[in-house]
Amino acid sequence: MKYVLVTGGVVSGLGKGVTASSIGVLLKACGLRVTSIKIDPYLNTDAGTMSPFEHGEVFVLDDGGEVDLDLGNYERFLDIKLTRDNNITTGKIYQSVIEKERRGDYLGKTVQVVPHITDAIQEWIERVAKIPVDGKEEPADVCVIELGGTIGDIESMPFIEALGQFSYRVGPGNFCLIHVSLVPVLNVVGEQKTKPTQHSVRQLRGLGLTPNLLACRSTKILDDNVKAKLAQFCHVPMSNIVNLHDVPNIWHIPLLLKDQKAHEAILKALNLLGVAKEPNLKEWTTRTKAYDKCHETVRIAMVGKYTGLSDAYLSVLKALLHAAVARNRKLVVDWVPAGDLEDVTSKEDPEAYKAAWTLLKGAHGVLVPGGFGDRGVQGKILAAKYARENNVPYLGICLGMQIAVIEYARSVLGLHDATSTEFDPDAKNPAVIFMPEGSKTHMGGTMRLGSRRTFFEVADCKSAKLYGHVNYIDERHRHRYEVNPDMISQLENAGLSFVGKDETGNRMEIVELPSHPYFIGVQFHPEFKSRPGKPSPVFSGLIAAACEHKKAIIPPSSNGHAKLTNGIYNGVNGHSPILKSHQNGNGFIASNGTLNLYAKGNGVCVDGSC
Repeated sequence: MKYVLVTGGVVSGLGKGVTASSIGVLLKACGLRVTSIKIDPYLNTDAGTMSPFEHGEVFVLDDGGEVDLDLGNYERFLDIKLTRDNNITTGKIYQSVIEKERRGDYLGKTVQVVPHITDAIQEWIERVAKIPVDGKEEPADVCVIELGGTIGDIESMPFIEALGQFSYRVGPGNFCLIHVSLVPVLNVVGEQKTKPTQHSVRQLRGLGLTPNLLACRSTKILDDNVKAKLAQFCHVPMSNIVNLHDVPNIWHIPLLLKDQKAHEAILKALNLLGVAKEPNLKEWTTRTKAYDKCHETVRIAMVGKYTGLSDAYLSVLKALLHAAVARNRKLVVDWVPAGDLEDVTSKEDPEAYKAAWTLLKGAHGVLVPGGFGDRGVQGKILAAKYARENNVPYLGICLGMQIAVIEYARSVLGLHDATSTEFDPDAKNPAVIFMPEGSKTHMGGTMRLGSRRTFFEVADCKSAKLYGHVNYIDERHRHRYEVNPDMISQLENAGLSFVGKDETGNRMEIVELPSHPYFIGVQFHPEFKSRPGKPSPVFSGLIAAACEHKKAIIPPSSNGHAKLTNGIYNGVNGHSPILKSHQNGNGFIASNGTLNLYAKGNGVCVDGSC
């Protein structure tokens, strides 16, 4: 087994996850089988109980693992299926060591960080690296390991010590270290500065790790004299310094690495030059160029409560992007804070209320993603109602499906107090209820998680057609609440159709409104299995329906120019109405409400292409 370790220096948010994923793509293109491990130094056992504002979305795996969003990058880029053990946290390591101590496995010895914690880390890496993740039986050839955080962080010290020992343990020719660092440009001077990277590498070497390659993040291409300076002071050959400058979309990163022959440096460090072949990235290059050539837009309104941080909906954004590129459309996401759609906002902040509704009415499709808690729920219900009554394509995911059912029960069945017991435990007309097997005392790992089977009940429904007329599908779940089985007959008699159910037939998985062009809610999270070139079927359906809706609302005589008529956006070349800008440590959403070029925790994004 060969190992590639990716570390980061200077600042967080340089794009280590995208870099690690891109290295995997490059090695896979060389004919090697690749697996990935993400190390997160926080004490949480997993990411399941962390706020999206704190750490971005929680990515869910087939085995029910709630993991860091970078594992989503690995799965999408490499088209593999990882396990919960591919995400190592300080909490998991300490928990396993303490359990061994309680069993007496250490035979009365004093249990210490070195060697017991560091040995546990190394053993975990070796064990997980051998787990096949690409559908084959044998272990992979190369394991790409990403160490989260920044070199010098206190919490990552045990992992750095363990990885230093590990590099000696596996021996020369089996370990390659790639250090991702920042080469900033000070506006006053206008010069690319190497000193931060020099200090970062010096600190790394002082901790017992020596980089084989430097991956330098910058806004523009590095000057040759800057590379020469880095080579001289960081003791890295100039040929092993690769520049990852800002690009139109992150699919360019593997191509950047290939063009700079990063694969040759990596293969040389791993003694694989005679084994691997020349990288074949034809399909990847074609897809990347196709995305760059997308000009005609499709606008999707994302109605949620975490709209200030795009990482909270990262997989949803990527699934939308995959579907949009497949139809040669440029994706524009209009962020609509759910709370701004509510009547109370019209009194407290009339401008935000007007802007949110104008954005919603200007979109070609509406998406309500998953979420927890009652904040913004009324706004989501109003968004679902607007989409249903105005034949605007709608996709509800997890909570978004439950919202659609609640809205239908209120508006069509006349049950004006219909709600979810998540929001009102004493509801008289609960359209959504707590699942019997759930825990009300423990939050972590107690939801219905992972891959579950959904059987189609109606053969000619839209969802079944999108999935290719199969009898059943396997999708990933993450929820505690479900549609109330006792209300199904009422809802179906009123026009809703629950076309997908679990193996028992009692748990609703997919709901459709047959009389609507595209109104679908799914209890599962289809975004987690979407891939570049293989978009999720329900996302493809939403984008296709949104494109048709756009044709219907733009008169042929308009020549594609944007117009605002009665507050409704009718065009492709204009901008959305002004929304308040959202700024945070991981990104910036422009004041026009769309995603523009900005740096974030996982690389550089354009219109949601992260």
